[in-house]
Amino acid sequence: MDLAVREGMWEAAAVLSPQSLTEEDRRLVAGWAADCAEHVLHLFEAEAPDDGRARDGIARTRSFARGDVDAADEIRLRFVAGRAARSAVSPAGRAAARAAGQASGVAHMGAHALGAAAYAAAAAELAAPGQGRDAESAWQLGRLSEPVRTALRRLPPLGTDRSGPLGPGLLATGTLGSHIRRLQAVLDGIAPER
Repeated sequence: MDLAVREGMWEAAAVLSPQSLTEEDRRLVAGWAADCAEHVLHLFEAEAPDDGRARDGIARTRSFARGDVDAADEIRLRFVAGRAARSAVSPAGRAAARAAGQASGVAHMGAHALGAAAYAAAAAELAAPGQGRDAESAWQLGRLSEPVRTALRRLPPLGTDRSGPLGPGLLATGTLGSHIRRLQAVLDGIAPER
């Protein structure tokens, strides 16, 4: 079976997960995810200035958002940026690299956009305990356009669907889960924006 047919079959199967979103929605949320990851990228780059994987992942995510690259190409490269976390020394630096990794995964599944935001908020909190998360959350919410809000509202609530990153795994627990739940509550009009 040739590669184009195999990728087309994968794309059709991926649509079955509500966490995937349509390609159009994934392109919308990719730009916001890249913004979230880039906002804390300095925490990683201060510790690993010679490791360009996280920055490259963010740049590829922006290229995907603009339509310059196709989903299949990005799906093959989605893990590279996240592996940069091994180069970081501090928990904040590792979380910042993981934010870039989650952003890189948006071409695969739109739900990774919320993962990018959660890891960025975690990085900010680890860098500035007691104030970083709230400031980062407010910054992230301020960057949401109405089309991105609409696309993110199509995602299932955290922990209710096992078919992707919003399932009952790592993103559903601790500070990551708390941040995603707050974002989803704001998107649903349940919680006030800060």
